[in-house]
Amino acid sequence: MLFERSPALRRASQTALVLLACATLAACQVRPLYSSAGGTPAKLAAIKISPADDRVEQVVRNQLIFLTSGGAGEPAKADYQLTMNVTSARADIIDDSVSVGLTPGRVTVSATYTLSHIGDGKVLKTATRSVTSLVDIGNQQFAKLRAYRDAEDRAGRELAEFIRADIAATLGR
Repeated sequence: MLFERSPALRRASQTALVLLACATLAACQVRPLYSSAGGTPAKLAAIKISPADDRVEQVVRNQLIFLTSGGAGEPAKADYQLTMNVTSARADIIDDSVSVGLTPGRVTVSATYTLSHIGDGKVLKTATRSVTSLVDIGNQQFAKLRAYRDAEDRAGRELAEFIRADIAATLGR
């Protein structure tokens, strides 16, 4: 009823609502995670990754080098150091010793990593991430070993994607 009597009051309230909405949206700082404006790709390309201790860790390390450098390899002069420890665990989902067909299993690859600045040694991020990959295990020994190895490779590559995203978010701040 009040707005019907006073069109000026209605326009003023609409203007106030629009200004409030603009002020609220102006407070948001939405930007792409991998934008070049913040220098994130250059920072990712300046990460030195610790040497691998085993095959699964080498899979994660190789994928991380590819993802952080865009395929250019390790940097000649690094600004950041990524130290990681990768472990792999195999498990059967169903313990069925009389199974004639495929038996389901899983492989879990976990990494504990620390990102630090080389210049001052300041630790920027420490975290643990893990990925589980499902696998069908056959009765033949070689097929079983190969299935586990393929599952470790899949999980290792996916784990590298998670670590890269986590590091990019840290360096993008």
